Amino acid sequence: MGWALSNTLATDFCLEALAVAFKYGRPDIFNTDQGCQFTSEEFTGMLLARQIRISMDGRGRALDNVFIERLWRSLKYENIYLNDYRTTLELRQGLERYFEFYNNVRPHQSLDYLSPVQVYEKDR
Repeated sequence: MGWALSNTLATDFCLEALAVAFKYGRPDIFNTDQGCQFTSEEFTGMLLARQIRISMDGRGRALDNVFIERLWRSLKYENIYLNDYRTTLELRQGLERYFEFYNNVRPHQSLDYLSPVQVYEKDR
């Protein structure tokens, strides 16, 4: 999983996260909401250049992508709401620890109680 942190809707941090994610593989399809950063020419161009099909949720329909919505819920309830991050640096470090845990250790019901990394390694 690739991720980046920003307090704006600028496209550059999404491109950064996408570049990190591509180090782990290339999906056949990429699903996002219709945010301006995801509909930008730079973002869609980066996907199309790699022949990745683009899928966008219906406007205002968060449940069109239940897996990412579940990630956001888990992140909020297992990390954000439990910590009093005072600075952007503290938040970034907390997110790094959480995503490391989420991807490598935390069992996921939808993955037969394996972590995403376990599934990734098994399928390689």
